[in-house]
Amino acid sequence: MKKLLVELGDRSYPIYIGSALLSQTELFTRHIKSKQIVVVSNETIAPLYLDAVLKNLQDYQVETVILPDGEQFKTLDFVSQIFDKLLACKFSRNATLIALGGGVIGDMGGFAAACYQRGIAFLQIPTTLLAQVDSSVGGKTGVNHPLGKNMIGAFYQPQCVIADADLLDTLDDRQLAAGLAEVIKYGLIRDADFFVWLENNIDALLARDKPALAYAIERSCMNKAEIVAEDETETGIRATLNLGHTFGHAIETGAGYGTYLHGEAVAIGTCQAADLSRRKGWLTDADVDRIIALFKRAGLPVEPPEQIDSARFLDLMAVDKKNVDGQIRLILLQRIGLATLPVDVPQDLLKMTLNTYGRR
Repeated sequence: MKKLLVELGDRSYPIYIGSALLSQTELFTRHIKSKQIVVVSNETIAPLYLDAVLKNLQDYQVETVILPDGEQFKTLDFVSQIFDKLLACKFSRNATLIALGGGVIGDMGGFAAACYQRGIAFLQIPTTLLAQVDSSVGGKTGVNHPLGKNMIGAFYQPQCVIADADLLDTLDDRQLAAGLAEVIKYGLIRDADFFVWLENNIDALLARDKPALAYAIERSCMNKAEIVAEDETETGIRATLNLGHTFGHAIETGAGYGTYLHGEAVAIGTCQAADLSRRKGWLTDADVDRIIALFKRAGLPVEPPEQIDSARFLDLMAVDKKNVDGQIRLILLQRIGLATLPVDVPQDLLKMTLNTYGRR
């Protein structure tokens, strides 16, 4: 087992990375401060792993909330089911919430924990690659709105993250590829050596080689932990983690939540950001070709959906947390391994990318 620390002063917390972690009761109990626990999961994950989690909690008062599986259920209405359970069971502000699932469950569970009685403790047990390397780390929680993804939420840090690589054994190939999109992102924004490693090892990752996966998870979490420690609430460098996300969120919203997995939309969005970075004169044709090729090798889509035209893209991208005074601001790449902070993009260049990239 590897242990990384997200350095946030008195709110610092560990990320445990390894195998067979769900059977290590002490990992759970050291972070639980009262007898009241609610475990939040979904209809896909609960039959697989809920019993293993509950075995560690036999001396506690445990309730469960099992939600439907899918991005389309990441709404205030479904978060309210968590509040309903907490209130019906008369749980106090000393209770602990355990989020067992992928990014959707982690975001919803963390948001419920942030809001209930103005904040209760919570643990993250991410069950997808994307959640293990990205969404479970850093304290971003929230839900979607029909007009914009993740526009309702809070920064709220967990007590710990338990990233058990064995949970990826039941992950389907599409979800695995979606997680690789976020792994590739770290190489692009700040870790050029890791990008080269991914080019050399992408086939091993797709084959679920355990040492390769463990290394990719650890290196991704290390990159994110360093960024979060420097900029917890995204006033500076943390914004670079959103490479491709403004385009990607527009795709998720415009196509309908659940049509594209988050990682799939981010892969397309990152290719669009790379194309725009080339138009700015920062990336070469060869750089863009390398980026697109790696996403393709990972089994990810790289072209935007035809039904979202440039006008619709612009409308959807206008609803983004990085925008200032109505101006669309994007994370771009100065080179592979170095991302910019949010920059105002000339409308003519942005429209060229939206009108031409991936458009036959």
